[in-house]
Amino acid sequence: MAKISLVSAKYVIHATITIDGIVEKPDVIGAIFGQTEGLLGTELELRELQRSGKIGRIEVDLTSKQGKTSGNITIPSSLDMAEVSIVGAALEIIQRIGPCNAKIEVKDIEDVRVSKRQFVVERAKELLRNMVDKVMPDSQEIAEEVAHSVRMFEIKEYGNDKLPAGPAIEESDEVIVVEGRADVLNLLKYGIKNAIATNGSSVPQTIINLSKEKIMTVFVDGDRGGDLNIKELMSVAEIDFVTKAPDGKEVEELTKKEIHKAIRGKVSIEQVKLDLERKHSSDSIERKDRQYERRPRYDQRRNDNNKRYQNNRSSQSNQQRQSSSSNTVLAPEIKAMFNKLLNDIIGSRGAYLLNSDFKLLGKVPLSELAVTVENTDDVDTVIVDGTVDDNLIKKLESSKVTKVITMTAKTSSRKIKIYTSRDFK
Repeated sequence: MAKISLVSAKYVIHATITIDGIVEKPDVIGAIFGQTEGLLGTELELRELQRSGKIGRIEVDLTSKQGKTSGNITIPSSLDMAEVSIVGAALEIIQRIGPCNAKIEVKDIEDVRVSKRQFVVERAKELLRNMVDKVMPDSQEIAEEVAHSVRMFEIKEYGNDKLPAGPAIEESDEVIVVEGRADVLNLLKYGIKNAIATNGSSVPQTIINLSKEKIMTVFVDGDRGGDLNIKELMSVAEIDFVTKAPDGKEVEELTKKEIHKAIRGKVSIEQVKLDLERKHSSDSIERKDRQYERRPRYDQRRNDNNKRYQNNRSSQSNQQRQSSSSNTVLAPEIKAMFNKLLNDIIGSRGAYLLNSDFKLLGKVPLSELAVTVENTDDVDTVIVDGTVDDNLIKKLESSKVTKVITMTAKTSSRKIKIYTSRDFK
C-alpha cells in the first residue's frame, strides 16, 4: 500500500485526543479507519486515500495517566484545501475507542508550503549575504586592495640608514619627516610621496644631511612623544616647518582630510622656537612685569569732573581701568618680545593675538581680526601689521584688548594703550 511521507504533503492535520480509559495506538488508528468508513463516500474513504498516496501515515502519540489516556494525532495529506478540511472534520465524529469514551478535536490544519516558503526566503537571504560579503567584493574594496599593494611596492629604503621613504624623496624640493614606516605608508595612501621616517627616537645622519639640501617639514604624532621628537630634530637638523597630528592621534591613523589640514597648518621653526622660549620664561616675565607697574595717576581735569560721574559707579570704575592700562610700563623682556613679533609680522597683512600672560594664541588675517577678538575672551594684546586707524580701534574697544602693538598709529584711545615701533627703540 502506497503511503506518502510528511515531506511531500501539502497539509498536515493536527488533532488532540482524550480517552476515558487505557488504550493502545492500534486501537486509535483502527477506530479512525472503522468509524469513518462509508461516511464520506468512496472518493474520501481513508483506506483508499492512503492506498493512493493522498493520505500519509497516521501518527498517534499517547500518554496514559491515572486511568485516562491523552495524546496527539498527526495526519499528512496531499488533498486540496476543501478535501483535507472534510477529512479533519470527520475525525471529530469518533466518540468511542473500544469500550472507552473518546473525544477528538482538530486544533490546526497546517499548510506545509507556508513553512517551506519561509525556509526558502530565509535561506535565500543567507545565500545573498554570502554572495555580497565573499563572492562579490565592491569596487572600493578592490581599489583599496590594489592601492595597498602599489603603496607597498612604491615605498623604498633611502640613504645609508635605509630609512623608509616615498618614491619622490629625491626629486622633491620639500620633504616631510615622520616617525615610522606606518606613517609613510599612510601618507602614500593619500598621494603624498615625499615622506621619510626617522625609524626611532635618535635622528639618523641621513635626515641631518637631507635637511641641509631640502625644505624640511616635521610631521609628528599629537602626543608628548611628538613634542620630544620635534626638540631633538631641532637640535641637530635644519628644520623649516613643524606640524602635528590632532591631540591623541598618530599620523598613521589620520584620514586624508586630517593630513591635508595638518600640513596646511604648519608653522615656521622660528615661531616654534619662540613658543618654547616664551613657555620657558613666562613665569619670570610675569614676576618682573609686576615690578615695573606703577600706580595710576589722574590729571587735574579728570578730578574736576569726578562729580559728574559720581552716580555712575560702573563708568567710573571702567575709566580707572583704562587709565591704569594706558600708564603701564612694559618690562624690557616684554618689549623685546613685542619688537620681535612686530618685525616678524611685517608684510603679512595679519595680526598676532596674545593673552594676559603674553602667550601667543595664534595669527589671523587683518580682515578677520575684529570678529576673532570679539568671539575670544582671553585676547589681551594685539600685534598688527600696518597702520592702526579709528575704525579698527573702535572695533577693538568693545573687546577685552588692553594693548595694541603696530608700526604706526593714526589714532588714540582712552581704553587701549597703543605702542608703535618708536616705543621699542
